[in-house]
This record gives sequence, C-alpha cells and structure tokens, in this order.
Amino acid sequence: MAAAERGWCVCELLRFFYSLFFPGLIVCGTLCACLIVVLWQVRLLLQRKKKSMSTSKNGKNQIVIAFFHPYCNAGGGGERVLWCALRALQKKYPEAVYVVYTGDTNVSGQQILEGAFRRFSIRLTYPVRFVFLRKRYLVEDSLYPHFTLLGQSLGSIFLGWEALTQCVPDIYIDSMGYAFTLPLFKYIGGCQVGSYVHYPTISTDMLSVVKNQNVGFNNAAFITNSPFLSKAKLIYYHLFAFIYGLVGSCCDIVMVNSSWTLNHILSLWKAGNCTNIVYPPCDVQTFLDIPLHEKKMTPGHLLVSVGQFRPEKNHPLQIRAFAKLLDKKVTKSSPLKLVIIGGCRNKEDELRVNQLRKLAEDLGVHKDVEFKINIPFDELKNYLSKATIGLHTMWNEHFGIGVVECMAAGTVILAHNSGGPKLDIVVPHEGEITGFLAESEEGYAETMARILSMSAEERFQIRKNARASVSRFSDQEFEVTFLLSVENLLSTIYQ
Repeated sequence: MAAAERGWCVCELLRFFYSLFFPGLIVCGTLCACLIVVLWQVRLLLQRKKKSMSTSKNGKNQIVIAFFHPYCNAGGGGERVLWCALRALQKKYPEAVYVVYTGDTNVSGQQILEGAFRRFSIRLTYPVRFVFLRKRYLVEDSLYPHFTLLGQSLGSIFLGWEALTQCVPDIYIDSMGYAFTLPLFKYIGGCQVGSYVHYPTISTDMLSVVKNQNVGFNNAAFITNSPFLSKAKLIYYHLFAFIYGLVGSCCDIVMVNSSWTLNHILSLWKAGNCTNIVYPPCDVQTFLDIPLHEKKMTPGHLLVSVGQFRPEKNHPLQIRAFAKLLDKKVTKSSPLKLVIIGGCRNKEDELRVNQLRKLAEDLGVHKDVEFKINIPFDELKNYLSKATIGLHTMWNEHFGIGVVECMAAGTVILAHNSGGPKLDIVVPHEGEITGFLAESEEGYAETMARILSMSAEERFQIRKNARASVSRFSDQEFEVTFLLSVENLLSTIYQ
C-alpha cells in the first residue's frame, strides 16, 4: 500500500513538472528575446556614439584605436609592450586617434607619458587620449580571497563596460590579459578586437598541478590534502578554462609573447589561424656597452638574480642552491656572493624579503647573500656588469625579460628548464651554446659549479653567443612583427 502511494506521488510530481515545462520554455524564450532586443538597442546607441567621436573637426572620419591597460603607469615589461606598440602604430598610422583605458586615476595623462619616457626612454610622436576608469578595484586580486580567477574576470567585464561607455573605438586591443572584455567590445561595441597575451589566465599546467595535488603558490596545502577539495577545484578550473576559451576565441587577431604562451592559447582558444608570436621588446641596446671581457669581483665571483619579489619567482630555490654550491667548495680561494635584486610592490613583498633573509640565516649563508630592493637602473646595470652568473628560477616563466637582459649584459645565464627561457631564449645560436638550464636545488648547484670551473675563455664564448642571440628581442624586431600581426585588423578598417 505504502509503495503504491509513493508511486502515485512520484507520478503526480512528474505531471506537475511537465505542466510547467512549456510555460517555462515560453517565459525563458521571451526573456531571451527581450535581452537580445535590449543588447541590440545598446549596440545601436554605442555605434552612434562611435560615429560622433570619430568625426574630426574638419568633418572627416578618424580611426580610433584603443588599448585596454588598467595599470599602464606600472613601469613593468607589459607596459613597455604598450608604449612600443603605440609608437609603432603612430609611425605607420599617424592620422588615427589613440586611446588608452587606464585605472591610474592618481596621475595625469602627461605624467603617465613622462613616466614612460623616464622608465623606457619612449616618447610618442602624437597625442594619446587617456580614459580614466574609476572601477579598477574590481580587478584587484585582494578583493577576491577565494575564486580569484572568476572574480577578477567578472570584475573585468564591469571595468570594460565603464571603458566602452566612455569611448567606443574602431579597434580594441587588450594588452593586459583581460580576455573577458573581448566579447563585450566585439559584439556590443561593434569593434575589431585583438589581444596581446603575456600569460594565459589559466593554463593546462595549472590544471595538472591541481589534478596531481601538488602544492603551489596558487594551490594551497589544505586543498592538496583533501581529495574532495582537489576534485572540486579541478572541476572549477575546467569550467573556467572552457569559458576562457570561448571568450578568447572571438578575437580577430591574437599575439602571444612566447612559444610557451602560444601552446597554451592554441589549446584553450582554438584560434590558430589568427595567432602569432610577437616577442616583447627588450631594451637590449642599453646593455651592449658593457664589455664582454671576464668580469671579476676583487677577488671572487658575483652571482646576480633580477626579478620582482613575487612568490612565483621562487627566490628560496636560489638561496638553497647557493648554499649547496658553497658546500661544494668549488672555488676554494675565491669568495662567492649572491645579490638578489628585485622590486617590492607592497607590504606582502616586503614580508617575503624578510622571510628570504631568515632562510639565508637558517642556512648559514646570510653573510654571502645581499638583497637590493627597488634600486635605480644604473645600479642594476653596474651589478650586471660585474656578475659572472645570472640566475632565474621561476617555473614556467611565460617569457623572461630579465633573462634576456642578463644575456645582453654578458652574464652566463642559468635559468629554469621550462617556459619561455627553455623554448625561446636560452636556445642554441648558430649551433652554439648560449646559457644553461636547471630545475632542482642540486641541479642549480651543480651547474653553477660547472660554470665557475670553466676557463675565462670558455665563459667568454658563451657570453658572446648569448649576446649575439638576443638581437631578435630588440625594439626594432618587435615593431616589425607587431605591425605585421595587426595589419589584417587594420586593413578591414582602412579598406
């Protein structure tokens, strides 16, 4: 009897849901149709706004080219790409109007341009209009202690909407990696869209770290210790990667900074027909006046590391490997010194430096390790001019501008055996060795010992090969490859 009643209840419940199916379908269809109409009306309004903005004083239409770079005043490698890209475009298309969307509301546009000249010696020929965004806090990682990738990506949509409503360009280029803004500008703004990808928001390597339950700076120990949390995070990452691939696939042109980034973007965005490698512009010319003869401390050898004090740079590996090197006593009569040069952005970075100092003390090498924080460029160049070895330890560095600078300055580079350094930078030049790669503490220590045991002539030849190889990362090479990549994007507008 009870079983029959339960069966009757289930049948009634199914009938109830079935009766709601068609009304629900109609309601959903109506809402979707209304949304499409609203979005279409918004697009038409934005198109009218675009026409009024692109009309010059003499009545002629001007092409508006906009870059989305909320941190354009930061002074890093990504910002150098922005200013070099603008300079290249202004040389070839001087009649266009150039716009930069920025969240640097605490400075003026003129101060931003002066900062670009002071940091990179780049001065633009024609004016740039800055659109100042008030909602940059929406893409700050500190706002999202959990689900950071999703939070920042959704926040970038709102930030992109603020940008779009203030200026509707003909061509939109995201130069900071905010891929979720691309469909907004393409389908709502009616723009031609392009992207310069420094680092994919999510990568297959990140998926493998979570899948294998490996501890990392973006995969906390409490997650790796829980099979349930690891599986839940893996599902979240897969879903995010799928959506990331969808928004990226709407790009008209894609530029990536290295072979490593290319492989990940091709896997996620499926846009191989419009994706090209455009190496970032490195200021190699600045270091070419450093002589290549054997550089010495008096007496001994100097080892130098250059990079911001961020967790992914893995500075602890450098100190541990250096401690192992000292234990090997490869240079019995010549002292060794490790100088770690980097920038501190905030209190968290300063705390990392203190932790590194404590690690050096614990390993008993604190007298042989120095930290140089936020030093001027001339001082950095001076250290590189004296160094025998340049160190880099970040796993899967997307490119590695610091590695290029060390090679241009004439140090013997020892970089991590992954990412851009492995695939693009520390590679043979005309069949000759240009540097070394390692992974583990022991591997780094052994390779450093090998470099120091070489003769001065052997090291000279490696430095000579390295310096000859980095010309492909110059400003001039960047301009050529960048303009070739955006040519198709601009040709549709200039027809």
